[in-house]
Amino acid sequence: MSRMTPFASPLLLGFDAMEKTLERLAKSNDGYPPYNIERIRADVSGVPERLRITLAVAGFSEAELEVTTEENHLVIRGRQTEQGERDYLYRGIAARQFQRMFVLADGMQVSGASLKNGLLSVDLIRPEPARMVRKINISVSE
Repeated sequence: MSRMTPFASPLLLGFDAMEKTLERLAKSNDGYPPYNIERIRADVSGVPERLRITLAVAGFSEAELEVTTEENHLVIRGRQTEQGERDYLYRGIAARQFQRMFVLADGMQVSGASLKNGLLSVDLIRPEPARMVRKINISVSE
């Protein structure tokens, strides 16, 4: 029995890579760290509309966080290191590593990242693409 997927339609050609990416993202989502995604509207100063991803990364320093783009993915990694020998009476805060991945649409660009009060904010912009219409010539063969 074959599995039907949303991308199996004959009208959606070349989307097999996107389907694999979505499957990989669905499997790797463990919910840590929690995050918000918000739309920040354009303002009168000319700053265009943008998206902001905010992750709760309390306990991580700037040196322990890494924000990269790999192809069409935004990848945020956190790697905490153990701080030598400590004599804990109770340990409820673990040094935990994470990797959070977001798929970016074509044209999306990271405009910056900031860390403040345990929140990592990553701003994304999408420059307005130039509309392009291309006429395809039809060849006639006899």
